[in-house]
Amino acid sequence: MTKVTDAELLFLPDSEALRFLPEGPTALGAGRFSWVAIQHGPHAKHGSLNIYDIERKQNQSFELAGRPGFAKPTIQNNLSGNKFVVGCEHELGVFDTSDGSWQQLIAGVDADVTGTTINDGTIYANNVLFGTKDLEFKTKKAGLYLFRGHDCKLIRLRQDQICSNGKDVVDSGAGGLHLFDIDSPTRKLVRYRLDIDAGKLSEPETVVDMTALEAVPDGMTLTPDEQSAIISFYNPNPAEFGETRQYSLISGELEQIWRTPLSPQATCPLLIELANGSVKLIITTAVENMPLERRAQSPNAGGIFIADTLFRSAPATPALPLHKINQPCA
Repeated sequence: MTKVTDAELLFLPDSEALRFLPEGPTALGAGRFSWVAIQHGPHAKHGSLNIYDIERKQNQSFELAGRPGFAKPTIQNNLSGNKFVVGCEHELGVFDTSDGSWQQLIAGVDADVTGTTINDGTIYANNVLFGTKDLEFKTKKAGLYLFRGHDCKLIRLRQDQICSNGKDVVDSGAGGLHLFDIDSPTRKLVRYRLDIDAGKLSEPETVVDMTALEAVPDGMTLTPDEQSAIISFYNPNPAEFGETRQYSLISGELEQIWRTPLSPQATCPLLIELANGSVKLIITTAVENMPLERRAQSPNAGGIFIADTLFRSAPATPALPLHKINQPCA
């Protein structure tokens, strides 16, 4: 029988803006994590980078000029500093929380496409893998990109996604890399062979097929042994709880479920180690597109949850080494 664990509400923002679309939690050392409020409301054109301290129960919010899809620490941070690489609207840049400054790395993402914006992303060495999303969630026009650090080049790997979400890069041995990727509407987790030097992907191989589910797979993280994927599901329908599910990357079988009570629209998971050595699962959830009548049924929507796990360690947080980016970029 699949193990089911109920998460507890960790943080419910007072601000409707911060509850609208939280995503992308990223560990910043023991008990601290960043996350992005992608959009501060249904008509807002900006969002924020946030940093939450679990022990202090304190959230810091830093408003951005546009809508961020993701934010990841840089190596200069020592995972607790100020500079983050951020995918925002149609560019990558470095945001410094100490002074609010923005240093552009590369612009022109989806330059030949209208109605998209940067969405989820991850770091591998001095490279950034990220995708975009169709704001109407309808058309296969969103891109999947590699920002290659050694020559500061933006490479479009695919241009036929709708909402490019959860992703991770794994070293498969003998110098080979695998990119795990979710284009949410397909309801499939796929694996590509990734050649960074050539800037190319293989054909996708389906690893986990989730097409039978009503909810939509969103953000993802891998387990510390890289044998399973933990995926949060955005359920746009009435439900008593949201689900974040763990699947085997070997067999595709469901291994565990974490539930977010009274918050059905789970967006992203994070495994994080606390100061006492325990490993917890952080789950972000959203209010986005939730009708008023369902808000009363889902009072925890837009909250961030925490849950127990049996893991003895958390995955290392990849950080972008800015000193290895061949700046300035064209």
